[in-house]
Formats: sequence, structure tokens, C-alpha cells
Amino acid sequence: MEFDALLLSRLQFAFTIAFHILFPAFTIGLAAFLAVLEGLWLWTKRDAFKVLYLFWVKIFALSFGMGVVSGVVLSYQFGTNWSEFIRLTGGVIGPLLAYEVLTAFFLEASFLGVMLFGWKKVGPKLHFLATVLVAVGTTISAFWILSANSWMQTPQGFEILADGTLRATDFMAVIFNPSLPTRLAHMLLAAFLTTGLVVGAVSAFHVLKDRARGPVTGWTESRIALVMAVGLVAVLAPLQLVAGHLSGEVTHKYQPAKTAAIEGYWETRADQPLHLFGIPDRDAQKNHFEVSIPGLGNAVQNLPRDQVIQGLDAWPREDQPPPFIPFFGFRIMVGLGLLMIALGTAGAFLIWRRKLFETPWFLRFCVAMGPSGFIAVLAGWMVTEVGRQPWVVYGVLKTRDAVSPVTTGEVATSLIAYILVYSVVFTAGALFILRLMAEGPVAGAAEPAPRGDRAPGSPLAKAPEDTTPGDA
Repeated sequence: MEFDALLLSRLQFAFTIAFHILFPAFTIGLAAFLAVLEGLWLWTKRDAFKVLYLFWVKIFALSFGMGVVSGVVLSYQFGTNWSEFIRLTGGVIGPLLAYEVLTAFFLEASFLGVMLFGWKKVGPKLHFLATVLVAVGTTISAFWILSANSWMQTPQGFEILADGTLRATDFMAVIFNPSLPTRLAHMLLAAFLTTGLVVGAVSAFHVLKDRARGPVTGWTESRIALVMAVGLVAVLAPLQLVAGHLSGEVTHKYQPAKTAAIEGYWETRADQPLHLFGIPDRDAQKNHFEVSIPGLGNAVQNLPRDQVIQGLDAWPREDQPPPFIPFFGFRIMVGLGLLMIALGTAGAFLIWRRKLFETPWFLRFCVAMGPSGFIAVLAGWMVTEVGRQPWVVYGVLKTRDAVSPVTTGEVATSLIAYILVYSVVFTAGALFILRLMAEGPVAGAAEPAPRGDRAPGSPLAKAPEDTTPGDA
């Protein structure tokens, strides 16, 4: 690799989007969780759901804010680092990004204020509606972003003009491109699982703290949230395995080079093995220290054993995706997914046996799995994007032809600046979120009285008479 403007621009975009993707992956699921909590509070009138809502809405507000800030940076980079990409594909990509702003961001921005600051200013039903609409907005946002990215993976519905620019001929085909359905389902499930694992980790942490103080009886807020989180993981983790497999089948059909990189296939042949481990080496065109199961590769792809599957030798070396990151990223993602299934299965069994809160090893397992959703999302994103190389629009536009006419020094300077600013700003934000999580859901109910710079109806300024959480 040569550290030129192209590589540095790729590293800069990878660095900034890696920070950004963590926040939507969390807030999409957390917004839905908040809507469920508020709906349960309105339905049952149990104060525990209100306490949980007021606790998690603080974390949502901070995460949503950091997600917006980091997302704006990505938009600017389209102009500063990838102007050729926008110039050539703007007629197709531009409207999709605009639709995301018009249909999702405006919806979120309109009702986010009511959700955060309207607790005492509007009626409970209207406030619940605002929470639901924010959750809907985050899902719509994911739809448009995934539609744009999926089109880059499986482009259709366009034509190439004489000057090399792309123009959409069928926007429905552009939006609902072949990889959108499975990738959207895979991403939404990932977001809900990420939220469930974080909620489960925080709740298990506080259940362990309560146990250390002495015997606990009744349904505390943390116990309620833990059961909800474990139940969510138990249901969605197996579904995620199915969605991931279906997404892999689409990838095999439309991006066979990516499949070859993921599976570590170098030789085009029938009856491919399943490589459990290896170290891919593009220079040597083989895997080192390979551990494989013969004849199982075709079965994983739902193909007959006598059907030929392309290996990376089917493409010139310059058109082969770098296999190291897709190969290991995929195995990290699958390994974490299997651990999530194990957590959900064990948790469901303990709930059935009514021993969930009296099983310390499982509670510690929940705490340890807290960040696993974020790691799996990052691993999956790296598999998707690195596996697409050397194309930015698969089979249409190569990454080297999409970069801006900038110098290596200019990109290096901005990359260093991003690293320094992000290290300070997002580290501070993450530490503050972790501090709130450590305080626990009861802290969400014990808030200061209103003052001049805080709206009396906001979750950050509850009146003293509403601070009693009640017994769940």
C-alpha cells in the first residue's frame, strides 16, 4: 500500500464513519425501546416504566446528538475528498440522500424536542406519539441510507451518459435494488440487538450491584429491563443468523469476488471447502495455516457440491478485493452472533426456571456482551465495504476514479485533525454516557427541580413531586 491521497482519503472516511455508525446502530433500537417503555407506562401505569424511560432518554439524547454531529462530517467529505464520486453519481445518489433529510431527519428534528422537553408541556398521548414518530424517523433514515449504499453494492436503474456521469432511468429500481431487502433487515436487526445487549449489560450490572448490597425482592427497574433485553436477544439473534445468511446469498449472486474474499477461496472449483481459519495472502494467492472442512463450502452457499464457485483467481489481481479484512471481519461477526444466540437461549431458559437474577455467571456474561453489538456492526461494515473494493460502485466506478484532486499533505493534515478532535469530543461524550449508565435507572427519576435555564417539562428538569419512582 502506498500512502497517497487515495489511501488517506479512504482511511479518513473509514475513521469518521466508524465513529458515526456506532450511534445510529444504538439510537435506532433505543428509540424503539423508549416507545415501548412509554407505551407500557401508559398502559399499565407502573412507575417503573416511566423511571426507565426517563433514564434511557438521557442516553438517547446524547447518542443522537453525537450521531448527528458525526454524520454532518461525512456529508462534507463527499465534497472535500470524493468530489468525483459525487460529480459522476450525484444524479443517482443525490436524491436518495435528499429523501433521507426530507422524510426522516425533518421528522426526527420536529418531534425530538417534544420527546425530550415536552414531558409536562403536552398530554401523555401526544408525548407518546412524538416518541413513536422519532422511532419511525430513525428507521426511515436507515432505509434511505441503506438504499443508497445498497445501490453502490448492486447498482441498477441507471444509464451512463457520454461524459461519464450516471443518470437514473428508474428510481424505483435504484431505491429497491437487489441487495436492499436483506441488508436493511440485517442492519435493523443489528441495531435492535445492539440496543438489547447494551440495555441488558447495564441492567445486569445493576442487578449484580443490588445483590452485593443484600437480598432483593420484587421487580426493580433493572430487573424489568434485563428481562426485556434478554427476551429481545433470544428472539432476534436467531433471526439475525437467517437474515445474514440470506444477505450472503445475495452477495454471492451479485458480488462473487466479495464472497470469494470472505470465504478465502483462491481457486475456482466445485466442492469448495469451508475455511474455519487461515491467513489470506494476496501476494502468494493462498491461505496460510488453513483449517478447513472439505466439501462444506458449497453447502453453506446452498449450492450443489458439483457446482463451480469462483475463487479470487477468476479476477486479475488488481481487481481482487483485499481478503484479509473481509475474511476475519466475517468470522468476528459470525462468532459474536453465535455468542448472542447462546446468551438469548441461556437467558430464556433461566427466565423460564425463574433463576435469571440468581445466576451470577449469566449476569456477568450479559455485562461482558454489552459492547458486542457495536463490534459486530463495525466488523460487518468492514466486510461489506472492503469486500467491494476496488469498486466504489460495484462494476461501474472504481474507487481510484472517485477521489478528489487533493494532495497527500492536505488529506494527511485533515486526517490528523479529525483524529485529535474526535479523540477529545467523542471520548468525553462516551465517558459521560458510561457515567450515566453506572448511576442506573433510579438516577433517571431523581432529577433536579426546574430552574431558569431548563424547561420545566423536560426530562432534565422533573419537578420534585414526580421523582418518586414507585415500586415496580
